[in-house]
Amino acid sequence: MTMSRTTKTSPVTAPPNGRKAGLGPMARREARLALWMLAPTFLIVMGIVLFPLLANFWISVKPVTLSDLRPPTPVVSERVRGDFDIAGQEFEIQYRMRNSSRKGDITDVVLTDTLPAGVTVIDSGDVCTVTGAAVRCALDGLPAGERTRLKMTAVADETFAANPVSPRDSEPNVTGTAENILTNNEFTLENFARIFDSREFWSVLWVTIAYTVFGTLGALVLGLFAAQMLNKPFAGRSIIRGLFLFPYVAPVIAVAFTWVILLDPFNGTFNAILQRMNITDEGVNFFGQRDIPIDVFGLTIDFPLALATVIAFEAWRYFPLSFLFILARMQSISSDMYEAAEVDGATPLQQFWHISLPQLLGILSTLFLLRFIWTFNKFDDIFLLTGGAAGTRTLTVDVYEQGFALSNLGAGAAVAVAIFILLLIFAVFYFKFVHREDS
Repeated sequence: MTMSRTTKTSPVTAPPNGRKAGLGPMARREARLALWMLAPTFLIVMGIVLFPLLANFWISVKPVTLSDLRPPTPVVSERVRGDFDIAGQEFEIQYRMRNSSRKGDITDVVLTDTLPAGVTVIDSGDVCTVTGAAVRCALDGLPAGERTRLKMTAVADETFAANPVSPRDSEPNVTGTAENILTNNEFTLENFARIFDSREFWSVLWVTIAYTVFGTLGALVLGLFAAQMLNKPFAGRSIIRGLFLFPYVAPVIAVAFTWVILLDPFNGTFNAILQRMNITDEGVNFFGQRDIPIDVFGLTIDFPLALATVIAFEAWRYFPLSFLFILARMQSISSDMYEAAEVDGATPLQQFWHISLPQLLGILSTLFLLRFIWTFNKFDDIFLLTGGAAGTRTLTVDVYEQGFALSNLGAGAAVAVAIFILLLIFAVFYFKFVHREDS
C-alpha cells in the first residue's frame, strides 16, 4: 500500500515597501549613491539639450525682431559752448541724451559726471544737481525715440584758465531701466498665424518633404549599390573605398562650389559635354531654373530641375555614410548562406533579394531614420547651392529668411518649432510602426 505525501508550499510574500526581491540594504544604498553621483551629469546633459529647445519655444511666442535683441538704452554725448579757458567767462555744458530704441521706453534715467577742478556751476538747470565736482541729473524717463538736452551754466577761475582742461575729457555715465521684450510678459500667437496662413509655407513644406525623402532614399540606394559592388575582394578595392569616402569627408563649401562650377550654364564642364553630344543647344541652368518641360508619352510634365539637382547633390554627398554601415553589415553575413544558395541554383539577384536584403533591413531602417532627420534639418547644402531660390527653399532656409533676412526672429523661431513638431511626429510614427515591423 502506497501513501502519497503532499508537500505544503508557503505563499510567496511580496517584499515590503515595493522593494525588489534579492536587493539588500547595502545594494539599495549603493544604487542611491550611484544615482546621486550621476545626477549632476544627467542635469548638465538635460540642460544642454533642453535649454536651446525651450528657448526656441519661448521666442516663437514673443513679438521679437532683430532690433529688439538690444534693449533700449540711454545714449549721451557731451558738448561745451563758449570760452571755458577765460577766467570769469560763462560757458555752457550740454548733455544731449536720446533713447536708442523707437519702441521701448526707459525709466529712472540717471546721468553722473565729474567736473574739472576750477569749474563752478552757477546754474544747474531743473533736473541736475551739483555737489562739489560731482554732477547728477535724474530724469523720470525717456520715451521711445525721444531726444533731450540738459544744460548747465558754469564759469572757470584763474587757476583753471591757466591750465584749461575740457569738461568733455570726463566721460559721463548714464543708466536707466528698460523692459526687455524677451523677458517680459507679452506673448502672441501671431508668429504661428503668419507662417501657417501663408501659402508659401505649405509649398516650402512640400519641397522640404520631397527633398528629404528623395535625398534620403537616394543616399541609401547609392550606398547599397556601392557596398554591393565593393563587398567582393578585387585588386585596388582599398583605394576605391577611400575614393568613395571623398564626398562625405570633403568640406561642404568646397564640393558645393565644385558642383556650381561644373553645372554652370555658361562655362560649366557638364553643359559643354551636353552641347558637344547635341543633347542641348544651349547651357542648362541646373541651379537657377525652377522647372523644365518634359514630354512623356505626349504628356508635358514640368520637371523641377533645380530641386532635382539639389537632391542629386544630397544623395551624392551623403551616400558614403550609408555605404560604410551597409558594407560592414554585409561582411558580417555568413558565406555559408551564399554557398548553399549557389548549390540550390540561385542567381546573384535572387541571392541579393532573399539573403542580403533581409539581413540588411535593420541597418537600412536605422540609416533611413538618421538620414531623414539630418536631411530634414539640412541648411548649408541648399544655401550654398541655390540660396533657396528656384523652388528649392526648405523649412530650414525659411528659418534663416524669416529670422535674419526679414529680421523677424519670432517667425523664424515659429518655423523652427514647426520643424521640431514634424520630426517628432515622424519619430513617433517610425518607432510605433516601422521599427516594430523591423523588429
